[in-house]
Amino acid sequence: MYEFTYHKATSLDDAVKTLGSDAEAKPLAGGMTFIPVLKQRLAKPSTVIDLAALGLTGIRREGDTIVIKAMTTHREVANSPEVAKTIPALAHLAGMIGDRQVRYCGTIGGSLANNDPSACYPAAALALGATIKTTKRSIPAADYFQGMFTTALEPDELITEVAFPIPQSAAYEKFPNPASRYAMVGVFAAKTAHGPRVAVTGAGNNGVFRHEAMEDALAKSFTPEALKDVSTDESTMNADIHASATYRAHLVGVMARRAVAACR
Repeated sequence: MYEFTYHKATSLDDAVKTLGSDAEAKPLAGGMTFIPVLKQRLAKPSTVIDLAALGLTGIRREGDTIVIKAMTTHREVANSPEVAKTIPALAHLAGMIGDRQVRYCGTIGGSLANNDPSACYPAAALALGATIKTTKRSIPAADYFQGMFTTALEPDELITEVAFPIPQSAAYEKFPNPASRYAMVGVFAAKTAHGPRVAVTGAGNNGVFRHEAMEDALAKSFTPEALKDVSTDESTMNADIHASATYRAHLVGVMARRAVAACR
């Protein structure tokens, strides 16, 4: 780990000001990705800005939307009675992230800001049409995710909360890497006011994406059988030591059918 200055932000304004005044400064949320990156010397920030004391935790319902503050941990989302009642798929998703230690420390805002191509929350945000609210603006999920580890966030912009529209029904199914528990393929399917939505994480070679062919099929019949003949283009799939592009394309179909069957 390289040397850096540690700064514990006392307010959002303090955090944003520090980020804006130093191009090499980086924010620290739960640290589940950032701290290992620092330990492996893959990043060399001048200043690490700790966001823990900013009070950005909590879950509330606003009309037909569930709003989750950025520093809310995966465990808090998984155990929230409000999330379990309104979007049980989101609680289920959070309860499958990593192991207990990761769920106690990792945050929804940190996960979305990092946008790991195998992370679970991006699939939920994209499928449900979530809005990512920041210190500057509100960003629709469709505009927020811009490729592997890439988002619409500006260098001095922080996520403050995420608003999830409550769907008619939804489910998330994941084929996890047995060691890291990251999604080798994860599919979030939902019936929404705007029609069926299917978002895939862990598989695409450009990060999370909506599967429009599956959405078109489900618009005619929201059943697992409707997806039987819907294929996934192997050329758009990631390939690594864990799974080939062909295998991931196959898993997308399997996980999608399971997700649709589990929708409630």
